[in-house]
Amino acid sequence: MHMAFSIADSNLRYEAGDACGVVPQNNHQFVEDIITTLNFSPQAPVQLPKSGATSLIDALTNHLQITRLTRKMIEAYATIGNCQPLFGLLVPEQQAHLEKDTWYWGLIDLIHDYPGVLHNPADLVAMLPKLAPRLYSISSSPYAHTGEIHTTVAVVRYRSHNRERGGVCSTLLADRTTTGDRRPIYIQPNKKFRLPAAADTPIVMIGPGTGIAPFRAFLHERRALATTGKNWLFFGERSAATDFLYREELESMLADGHLTRLDTAFSRDQERNIYVQDRMIEQAVQLWSWMQGGASIYVCGDTSRMAKDVNAALLSIAETQGGMDQEAAQNYIQTLKDDHRYHRDVY
Repeated sequence: MHMAFSIADSNLRYEAGDACGVVPQNNHQFVEDIITTLNFSPQAPVQLPKSGATSLIDALTNHLQITRLTRKMIEAYATIGNCQPLFGLLVPEQQAHLEKDTWYWGLIDLIHDYPGVLHNPADLVAMLPKLAPRLYSISSSPYAHTGEIHTTVAVVRYRSHNRERGGVCSTLLADRTTTGDRRPIYIQPNKKFRLPAAADTPIVMIGPGTGIAPFRAFLHERRALATTGKNWLFFGERSAATDFLYREELESMLADGHLTRLDTAFSRDQERNIYVQDRMIEQAVQLWSWMQGGASIYVCGDTSRMAKDVNAALLSIAETQGGMDQEAAQNYIQTLKDDHRYHRDVY
C-alpha cells in the first residue's frame, strides 16, 4: 500500500533515505476481547511506568503490546498462575517449539488457553511490553514531493487459532485510517543511507519488495536535482502481475533514460525461483564494470536472508570478475564500506 502523509502544517523535515516512524494503536476489537474475557472494567485505573495513571482500555489500546507474545510475557503469566504446562514450554529443550507457537499467538490466546490466572488489571499491565513505533522507509523526496511524506507499507494479514490477525500498524493504516485522518508520526534520520555527494556518481540499488521504498525516493530526488549519475535498480517480488511495485513510474523512468537499467526478479513467475541476487550474478560483468567505475551500492530489505545473499553475490562477483581469492574479495567489499560506497538499510 502506498501511503502519503501531509506534513505541510508541521515542522517535520526529512532527507531521502530517512525513515518515517508511526506511533501505532492496537485494534479496538482485540482490546475489547481481552477486557471482556478477563471480565475487567475498561475504565479500571492502572499505572504505566512512564506515562503514569490511565485507564485499562487506554493502556491496552495505545501503550502496550498485545498481539505478539514474548518469552518474558509467558514467564510472567506462568508465574502469576503457577501454570506448569507453560513452565514446561519454557525449558531450553522446548525453545524451538516455543518460538514456533508464539509467532502466531497473541495475549488473547494465552488468556483463553490458560484461564483464571489474571484477577487484577495491574498484573496484566505489568507483564506487557511497551507498544513500539513502527519504522517505514520513506519513498518520497522533499525536493519532488513538497510537504509530503510517502511510505510503502506491506500489509500483514494471517489467520491463526480461528482468528483473523494482522500487523498492528499496517492494518491500522490499511483498515482503520481514511483520507483526512491524523496520525502521530516522526522522522528517524538515517545518515548512513544517503545519496552520493557528487551528482555524477553512478548508483546501484538493490531492493526486493517494500525495500524499493528508499530507491523510489532516490530516483525522484535525482530527477528533481537534475543529477547526471547513472541509476541501476534491481527489484524483486513474487509475481509481476500482482507485485510489481511502482511499475508505471519505473518503466517511464526507464523509457526516458533517467533509470539507466532495471533488472527484475519475480520469484514465482517461472518454474525455478529467481531472486535479485541471481540477477546480480547474471549481470556480473556489467555490475563489476559499474563497481570499478566508482558506483555506490545500496541494499534495502530483509536482513535475515536477502541482505546476506546479496552480500554473497557481491563477493562472488569480486572473485570471478576481479580475479580475487576469497580473502581479497572480502577486503574489497570492506573497502567499499570504508569508502562509503556500500550502504545497507536492513531490518
